[in-house]
Amino acid sequence: MPSDVVVVGAGLAGVACARELRAAGVGVRLLDRGHRVGGRMASRRLWERPTDLGASYLTVSDPGFGAVVDDWAARGLATPWTDTFSVLGEEPRTTTGPMRWGAPSGLRSLVEDLAADLDVEQADLTSLADVTASAIVLAMPDPQARRLGGDHPVTEVLTRAWEPVIALAARWPERTWDHLGPAGRFDGAFVNGDAAVGWVADDGRRRGDDAPVLVVHSTPELAARHLADPAGAGPGIVAALRRLMDLDEPADVHVHRWTFARPTGEREEPYVLVDGPRGLVGACGDGWGPKPKVETAWLSGARLGRELARRLSAV
Repeated sequence: MPSDVVVVGAGLAGVACARELRAAGVGVRLLDRGHRVGGRMASRRLWERPTDLGASYLTVSDPGFGAVVDDWAARGLATPWTDTFSVLGEEPRTTTGPMRWGAPSGLRSLVEDLAADLDVEQADLTSLADVTASAIVLAMPDPQARRLGGDHPVTEVLTRAWEPVIALAARWPERTWDHLGPAGRFDGAFVNGDAAVGWVADDGRRRGDDAPVLVVHSTPELAARHLADPAGAGPGIVAALRRLMDLDEPADVHVHRWTFARPTGEREEPYVLVDGPRGLVGACGDGWGPKPKVETAWLSGARLGRELARRLSAV
């Protein structure tokens, strides 16, 4: 069915874009190949609780996004987590920064909240020719958008490379690692100089239930070697985690592969919108903007949605 705009990708950027278009009175279809919205703000139910396997947290600096987070907080959907993390590896220490926010029901629940009154269609597209619209939005990492873009001129600017990550969630019978954090509380740790582990998040702390669950993100180098067999990276990640944090063998683990986990390099533009033989095609997501963050994804999608609404209303 034809529509004014088709948004492909129901992560945070795609949902934010679709909401802006609908608010402006533009007809929009939101498509995603998955069964649930969320993209890399993915939570999976493990050990009878939601566990964040993708994005680890969100931060706020933009007033517009701040209003969205304030609304989530008022309804108990998002909660402040911490502004202090440990640093493990060559020189153990702590580091402070902006307040990081988590979600009691997992970060995916925040995207689901924004998409609650949108109709999301499951569709696994292979080409822009699969859809008919006045404009198409590709809300996804550059490599995936290039595959759909084909010979459309938009592909010429979809040049940003992305790194893979393997996420491993691990459960223990009890918490034994809080002494590694400041004042006897461990929330998470950046890891320096390790070949296997780059980041550790305490999923019990960020969820607020203190469950003895850690989520580890591998280094891109390790992930690249195990993209065809992500489970094969599990033993090495667990061994590195046990060494770094002096832990016993976990009771259970779950491994998830992110082929396109985060962008490399820099890009200041908040989105791209290019006209071509099949009409307007735009791209948005956390790969557009100064830093690849949850907030960046929301801003990118919302700004592209507003610009598309302006252009289409002027036709």
